[in-house]
Amino acid sequence: MSHPSLGLPPRDLSAGRPDAGAILTASRSRIAARALEIALELDSTMGERHDELALRGLLADLSAFIDRLAIAVAAEDPGVMANFAEMVAVRYRKRAIPMDDVVTLCEGLRRSAQAVLPSAVAPVVDPAIDEGIRVFRWHRRIAGDARKRNPLLAFIYRGA
Repeated sequence: MSHPSLGLPPRDLSAGRPDAGAILTASRSRIAARALEIALELDSTMGERHDELALRGLLADLSAFIDRLAIAVAAEDPGVMANFAEMVAVRYRKRAIPMDDVVTLCEGLRRSAQAVLPSAVAPVVDPAIDEGIRVFRWHRRIAGDARKRNPLLAFIYRGA
Protein backbone atom coordinates (compact mmCIF):
# COMPACT_ATOMS: atom_id res chain seq x y z
CA MET A 1 0.00 0.00 0.00
CA SER A 2 1.42 3.34 -0.95
CA HIS A 3 1.23 6.39 1.22
CA PRO A 4 3.15 9.57 0.35
CA SER A 5 3.61 10.73 3.94
CA LEU A 6 5.35 7.45 4.76
CA GLY A 7 7.86 7.98 1.98
CA LEU A 8 6.42 5.26 -0.20
CA PRO A 9 6.01 5.85 -3.94
CA PRO A 10 2.54 6.66 -5.23
CA ARG A 11 0.42 3.84 -6.59
CA ASP A 12 1.30 2.99 -10.20
CA LEU A 13 -1.96 3.16 -12.12
CA SER A 14 -0.36 1.69 -15.22
CA ALA A 15 0.78 -1.52 -13.50
CA GLY A 16 -2.44 -3.41 -14.14
CA ARG A 17 -5.17 -2.70 -16.66
CA PRO A 18 -5.45 1.09 -17.06
CA ASP A 19 -7.66 0.64 -20.14
CA ALA A 20 -10.21 -1.28 -18.07
CA GLY A 21 -10.05 1.37 -15.34
CA ALA A 22 -10.81 4.02 -17.94
CA ILE A 23 -13.80 2.01 -19.18
CA LEU A 24 -15.13 1.76 -15.64
CA THR A 25 -14.89 5.48 -14.96
CA ALA A 26 -16.33 6.38 -18.37
CA SER A 27 -19.45 4.26 -17.85
CA ARG A 28 -19.80 4.91 -14.12
CA SER A 29 -23.45 5.98 -14.09
CA ARG A 30 -24.62 3.08 -16.25
CA ILE A 31 -22.72 0.53 -14.16
CA ALA A 32 -24.04 2.02 -10.91
CA ALA A 33 -27.66 1.97 -12.08
CA ARG A 34 -27.37 -1.61 -13.29
CA ALA A 35 -25.58 -2.70 -10.09
CA LEU A 36 -28.45 -1.35 -7.98
CA GLU A 37 -30.98 -3.13 -10.21
CA ILE A 38 -29.07 -6.39 -9.87
CA ALA A 39 -28.82 -5.96 -6.09
CA LEU A 40 -32.58 -5.42 -5.86
CA GLU A 41 -33.11 -8.56 -7.96
CA LEU A 42 -30.75 -10.59 -5.75
CA ASP A 43 -32.46 -9.45 -2.55
CA SER A 44 -36.07 -8.50 -3.16
CA THR A 45 -36.56 -7.44 0.47
CA MET A 46 -33.93 -4.72 0.08
CA GLY A 47 -36.40 -2.52 -1.78
CA GLU A 48 -38.93 -2.96 1.01
CA ARG A 49 -36.48 -2.17 3.81
CA HIS A 50 -35.16 1.04 2.24
CA ASP A 51 -37.18 4.00 1.06
CA GLU A 52 -36.58 5.90 -2.17
CA LEU A 53 -34.17 8.34 -0.52
CA ALA A 54 -32.00 5.54 0.89
CA LEU A 55 -31.91 3.81 -2.51
CA ARG A 56 -30.80 7.05 -4.15
CA GLY A 57 -28.07 7.33 -1.54
CA LEU A 58 -26.93 3.79 -2.32
CA LEU A 59 -26.89 4.63 -6.02
CA ALA A 60 -24.70 7.65 -5.31
CA ASP A 61 -22.43 5.52 -3.14
CA LEU A 62 -21.96 3.06 -5.98
CA SER A 63 -20.22 5.78 -7.98
CA ALA A 64 -17.51 5.94 -5.33
CA PHE A 65 -17.30 2.15 -5.33
CA ILE A 66 -16.75 2.20 -9.08
CA ASP A 67 -14.02 4.84 -8.77
CA ARG A 68 -12.17 2.68 -6.25
CA LEU A 69 -12.72 -0.41 -8.39
CA ALA A 70 -11.23 1.45 -11.36
CA ILE A 71 -8.14 2.29 -9.31
CA ALA A 72 -7.88 -1.32 -8.12
CA VAL A 73 -8.13 -2.63 -11.69
CA ALA A 74 -5.73 -0.04 -13.12
CA ALA A 75 -3.11 -0.71 -10.44
CA GLU A 76 -3.95 -4.42 -10.13
CA ASP A 77 -4.14 -3.97 -6.37
CA PRO A 78 -7.20 -5.57 -4.69
CA GLY A 79 -6.26 -3.92 -1.41
CA VAL A 80 -7.69 -0.64 -2.69
CA MET A 81 -11.21 -1.98 -2.30
CA ALA A 82 -10.44 -3.41 1.15
CA ASN A 83 -9.14 -0.04 2.37
CA PHE A 84 -12.16 1.71 0.93
CA ALA A 85 -14.51 -0.78 2.57
CA GLU A 86 -12.84 -0.16 5.93
CA MET A 87 -13.46 3.56 5.56
CA VAL A 88 -17.11 3.42 4.46
CA ALA A 89 -18.33 0.66 6.80
CA VAL A 90 -18.80 3.24 9.55
CA ARG A 91 -20.90 5.40 7.25
CA TYR A 92 -23.25 2.53 6.50
CA ARG A 93 -23.46 1.70 10.18
CA LYS A 94 -24.52 5.29 10.97
CA ARG A 95 -27.14 5.18 8.24
CA ALA A 96 -28.51 1.88 9.65
CA ILE A 97 -27.83 -0.01 6.43
CA PRO A 98 -27.00 -3.66 7.13
CA MET A 99 -23.67 -4.94 5.86
CA ASP A 100 -25.55 -7.71 4.06
CA ASP A 101 -27.12 -5.07 1.84
CA VAL A 102 -23.70 -3.59 1.08
CA VAL A 103 -22.40 -7.07 0.21
CA THR A 104 -25.36 -7.48 -2.14
CA LEU A 105 -24.46 -4.13 -3.74
CA CYS A 106 -20.92 -5.39 -4.25
CA GLU A 107 -22.24 -8.53 -5.94
CA GLY A 108 -24.37 -6.35 -8.20
CA LEU A 109 -21.30 -4.24 -8.93
CA ARG A 110 -19.34 -7.36 -9.84
CA ARG A 111 -21.95 -8.49 -12.35
CA SER A 112 -22.54 -5.08 -13.89
CA ALA A 113 -18.82 -4.30 -14.20
CA GLN A 114 -18.11 -7.63 -15.86
CA ALA A 115 -20.83 -6.90 -18.41
CA VAL A 116 -19.02 -3.72 -19.48
CA LEU A 117 -15.43 -4.93 -19.30
CA PRO A 118 -13.70 -7.43 -21.58
CA SER A 119 -13.68 -11.00 -20.26
CA ALA A 120 -9.90 -10.95 -19.82
CA VAL A 121 -10.24 -8.38 -17.01
CA ALA A 122 -12.46 -10.61 -14.82
CA PRO A 123 -9.46 -12.12 -12.99
CA VAL A 124 -8.55 -8.61 -11.82
CA VAL A 125 -12.07 -7.43 -10.93
CA ASP A 126 -13.08 -10.46 -8.87
CA PRO A 127 -10.29 -10.32 -6.25
CA ALA A 128 -10.83 -6.60 -5.72
CA ILE A 129 -14.54 -7.01 -5.07
CA ASP A 130 -13.89 -10.11 -2.96
CA GLU A 131 -11.57 -8.06 -0.73
CA GLY A 132 -14.28 -5.44 -0.22
CA ILE A 133 -16.86 -8.13 0.56
CA ARG A 134 -14.48 -9.76 3.03
CA VAL A 135 -14.20 -6.49 4.97
CA PHE A 136 -17.95 -5.86 4.93
CA ARG A 137 -18.61 -9.39 6.20
CA TRP A 138 -16.13 -8.83 9.01
CA HIS A 139 -17.96 -5.63 10.01
CA ARG A 140 -21.23 -7.53 9.75
CA ARG A 141 -19.98 -9.97 12.37
CA ILE A 142 -19.01 -7.16 14.73
CA ALA A 143 -22.28 -5.29 14.51
CA GLY A 144 -24.54 -8.32 14.76
CA ASP A 145 -26.14 -8.08 11.34
CA ALA A 146 -26.02 -11.86 11.03
CA ARG A 147 -29.05 -12.26 13.27
CA LYS A 148 -32.29 -10.38 13.67
CA ARG A 149 -32.71 -8.44 16.87
CA ASN A 150 -35.32 -9.28 19.41
CA PRO A 151 -37.86 -6.42 19.26
CA LEU A 152 -38.26 -6.39 23.04
CA LEU A 153 -34.51 -6.13 23.63
CA ALA A 154 -34.20 -3.42 20.96
CA PHE A 155 -36.92 -1.48 22.75
CA ILE A 156 -35.16 -1.83 26.10
CA TYR A 157 -31.75 -0.83 24.69
CA ARG A 158 -33.20 2.33 23.21
CA GLY A 159 -33.65 3.56 26.75
CA ALA A 160 -37.40 3.43 26.83
